[in-house]
Amino acid sequence: MLAKAQSIALKKFANRIRREAMISMGGCGLGHVGGSMSLAETFSALYNGIMRVRPEEPGWPERDKIVVSKGHAGPIMYATLAEKGFFPKEWLATLNQGGTRLPSHTDRLKTPGVDMSTGSLGQGASTACGLALADRMQGRDARTFLILGDGELDEGQVWEAMLFIADKSLVNLVTIVDYNKMQVDGLCKDVCDLGDLSAKFAAFGLKPRFVEDGNDVCQVWEALQQAAAAREQPECVILNTVKGKDAVGYENDYLCHHARISPEQLAACLKHFDEIDAALRKEETA
Repeated sequence: MLAKAQSIALKKFANRIRREAMISMGGCGLGHVGGSMSLAETFSALYNGIMRVRPEEPGWPERDKIVVSKGHAGPIMYATLAEKGFFPKEWLATLNQGGTRLPSHTDRLKTPGVDMSTGSLGQGASTACGLALADRMQGRDARTFLILGDGELDEGQVWEAMLFIADKSLVNLVTIVDYNKMQVDGLCKDVCDLGDLSAKFAAFGLKPRFVEDGNDVCQVWEALQQAAAAREQPECVILNTVKGKDAVGYENDYLCHHARISPEQLAACLKHFDEIDAALRKEETA
């Protein structure tokens, strides 16, 4: 159970990175709003106590690794890395611009703190297996966190990777599914129904943990902490999230997967983030 102060700090961090991600995408006039906003609580938990990293030494061999297989969630990852000091916050204004170190999809050769280049959906699952297996072979006490989108689960390569994870007993790899129930072409259930995800991952040899509210940072923290500590079998944390969470005018709309952002829309989002922050500050002093 998180203490009140830690819970509020994680909520404030999630709100802050949502704000920074929206500002950086707003500077482009468009971006992957939906799948970035749904993951704010996940990144808040991972980078504020779950993952072992060194911002001053991004390539530290003993670090925990992260593979954001749904590489289009780059904006929320970049906001997180900037907040934690992996690179100057000024870089955020260059998102997806010519010569940027922050491309639309994550690139390990450009951005400090990015462990694997991603974007071609499904492939991150395989490369995460490689990272986890390599750490084990090197005798490192390091974990790999793999973040998959639910639409990405349509890719057969994901399930091949799950077979590999179970067969090799990669207990140092935690699979995370951003289950916001929408993908670029519509609702997941209409495009290619995923059915019972917990049952599917269990059938492939992973222990599923279903988080009822994947945008409740306390629930996310508890599930990730337990999954990261488990050593009996590989674990999969399924986060029941909201696409476009807290982005005014975008929330729960599959069209926000990649959307235009007008100055007026950005202003409305920032106003809402300010209101959330004010409420959290009030809660902090209550």
